[in-house]
Amino acid sequence: MNKTINNKQFNIFEKFTQLCVTIMQKYLPDAFLFAAILTFIVFIAASFLTKQSPFQIAMHWGNGVWSLLAFSMQMVMVLVTGYTLATAPFFKKILNSLSNLPKSPVQSIIYVTFISGLACILNWGFGLVIGAIYAKEIAKKVSGVDYRLLIASVYSGFLLWHGGISGSIPLTLASGNLSKATAGALDKGITTSQTLFSSYNLIILLVLLFTLPLLNAAMHPKNKKDVFQVNPALLEDDISPVTFDKTEMTPADKIENSPIVNILIGILGYTYIIGYFFQKGFDLNLNIVNMIFLVTAIIAHKTPKNLLLAFGNACKGAAGIILQFPFYAGIMGMMIGANSDGASLAGIISQSFISSSTALSFPSLTFLSAGIVNFFVPSGGGQWAVQAPIMMPASVELGVSAARTGMAIAWGDAWTNMIQPFWALPALGIAKLGAKDIMGYGVIITIYSGIIIMLGLTFI
Repeated sequence: MNKTINNKQFNIFEKFTQLCVTIMQKYLPDAFLFAAILTFIVFIAASFLTKQSPFQIAMHWGNGVWSLLAFSMQMVMVLVTGYTLATAPFFKKILNSLSNLPKSPVQSIIYVTFISGLACILNWGFGLVIGAIYAKEIAKKVSGVDYRLLIASVYSGFLLWHGGISGSIPLTLASGNLSKATAGALDKGITTSQTLFSSYNLIILLVLLFTLPLLNAAMHPKNKKDVFQVNPALLEDDISPVTFDKTEMTPADKIENSPIVNILIGILGYTYIIGYFFQKGFDLNLNIVNMIFLVTAIIAHKTPKNLLLAFGNACKGAAGIILQFPFYAGIMGMMIGANSDGASLAGIISQSFISSSTALSFPSLTFLSAGIVNFFVPSGGGQWAVQAPIMMPASVELGVSAARTGMAIAWGDAWTNMIQPFWALPALGIAKLGAKDIMGYGVIITIYSGIIIMLGLTFI
């Protein structure tokens, strides 16, 4: 009897998963078109709700378009340097060995989800790149694994980043100088023992880290005809070390194929990296992660010629980032663009949740509002700039811990990434897939994780 009930429940779950996947496959537009549609939606909403003219909103959009240029380049370098490093002969051997661990499709999903989640807790950029490359290696070897779900599993690990040690909002809270950012609600910093290492955050983090692999594994199609497999040959990277007949090499050829240049740059780079950690401790940010990837890739590819070949191949997956990031920056400009009274679309959304809050419900409602704002402003820094001046004073009035409020904003910022393709671009570029291929699974992950996070924020 129980077995029959369990089978029925599982069939309902499987059918719902397939429905979400089918809907996203049919109706979710290309990632660039998705960004364009969001642009129009925010343009209309900002004009109507903030009572600004179309011209004013257009100016907010234009002022925002180029506001993320430095960050866009950082994201490109995360993808390109990480991919270049992973395709070096030494690291390909390591990934090849690790890809031998899973023996079945279900095991493949579990391994990829757990490793990606663990890596994203350490550093989100590192986790996305390493997870995607690891998934590709597994897809070459494990027959019958659904490739779309495999890459969706990589992206699900990204859900954990803002509760991990590279979380930008809790690290900002710990830095002090918060009075202006929080509209006077906070005049001193909040230690990470109250945010990242608090009991509620650690419990949320551990529950998701150990249950997401099981959730993703449960979504794997049981019927072979429903499995989306990829030809392993399409996943191969045509990067073979360059060889020359030394008797025919010109002086320029000899330099390009000599390891001396790479070794010297590597020594210089690692001198800086060691000095950086000596001075600043274990402060992993995008710049130092990219520096580690770049310098290690230079050494691992041995010669300038091999490095340029691998780097050029890696750049092919960066086109989506280069094109789409300015549009999301423009959307952020419209979201935070205020009228003469200081009202912005993002602020109005946040305020609407405060009006119905109690001390018990405030953390969950803050989390939900952050999730909505994040859908249009997918940036931890942008999220904090928009919501801190609104949510932090409200938390003081209601007697809610400022640390818990900050973590509610942080988790909301991470939560709706699962149905927002912005941050999936690096992984999709490596995997050679589109956003619509993985977002159906993201719907299930969003529903499940939202319940876990709200329970943790409210009752722990």
